[in-house]
Amino acid sequence: MPARLLKISGTGHPSLSERRFQALGTDCHVLAVEASAERMDGAVEHISAAHRRFTRFESESELSRLNAAAGGWHAISTDLEALLRAALRSWEETAGWVHAGVLPALLAAGYTRPLRLGPSPAHGPPGPPPPLPTMLAVLPGRARLRAGTAIDLGGIAKGWLADQLAGWLAPNCLVNLGGDLFARGGGPDDAGWPVRMAGVTLLLRDQGAATSSSQRRSWWSAGGRQHHLIDPRTGRPSESDLAEVSVVATSALEAEMWAKTGLLLGSEQAPLLLIGRTLGFWLGMQGEAGLPLQNPTRPAGRETSVNARLPTQAVSLSD
Repeated sequence: MPARLLKISGTGHPSLSERRFQALGTDCHVLAVEASAERMDGAVEHISAAHRRFTRFESESELSRLNAAAGGWHAISTDLEALLRAALRSWEETAGWVHAGVLPALLAAGYTRPLRLGPSPAHGPPGPPPPLPTMLAVLPGRARLRAGTAIDLGGIAKGWLADQLAGWLAPNCLVNLGGDLFARGGGPDDAGWPVRMAGVTLLLRDQGAATSSSQRRSWWSAGGRQHHLIDPRTGRPSESDLAEVSVVATSALEAEMWAKTGLLLGSEQAPLLLIGRTLGFWLGMQGEAGLPLQNPTRPAGRETSVNARLPTQAVSLSD
């Protein structure tokens, strides 16, 4: 069955507050134990403001202004500086698989506006993007993009924001930004925050999770099916045999980073990478039910904690 970070149980607990809202182009869900209404409302406003600042669909957003200034140095906020540095780290740690510089390829595929408004006609891909460190330079308070390039922070922003908000909101909270989530503390019953993934209830404590999928944001054009996960080797939508990858890691940003990398790598190479770098993962095949949840730290059952140390080296899934 497809992996889903589904229902968070326990919402009837008297000390549990929650907010559901739309931002970052997705459904957001924030829960906290013993947090004030003002704190919860502040969380909603924080993410809503981040959406306005970092969306690529509004010409006056901070991200769009940086893209428009490509070719020269441009003043940036502390938050955007942190996001750009996170993008560079993600590129380096994944050997270039997570690449914020694929915006021209997304536009070429027809993803020029929110998909609720419909895609634009696709046209020829621009080719592979240059290595991110050669197109993006970041210094304190300013950044420079190479002329003719542009970035989309996408999942990097969701993961980073989930981690940051959970650190601010409450010692015991869960921040879920469209499937990129961080669970802080032990949840309402101190057993861990229960999250459904691949038919298993995971009890997460001070851990992140994310799902990368080529199915959710996809559309048809004259050139065939398109989706938003660009293979940086080709500048085209990925042709991976994986439709979906879910990951549990030490942070939401880490989970986002490895989920996307695993999907782009495909079913043959993804397990070899993920088993040594994540706390658990699930691979969903194109047109099939998917592979069982793999947790290198503890066998998966109907309910399991993911709280042990990572193995020191990668092992095969048959071990």
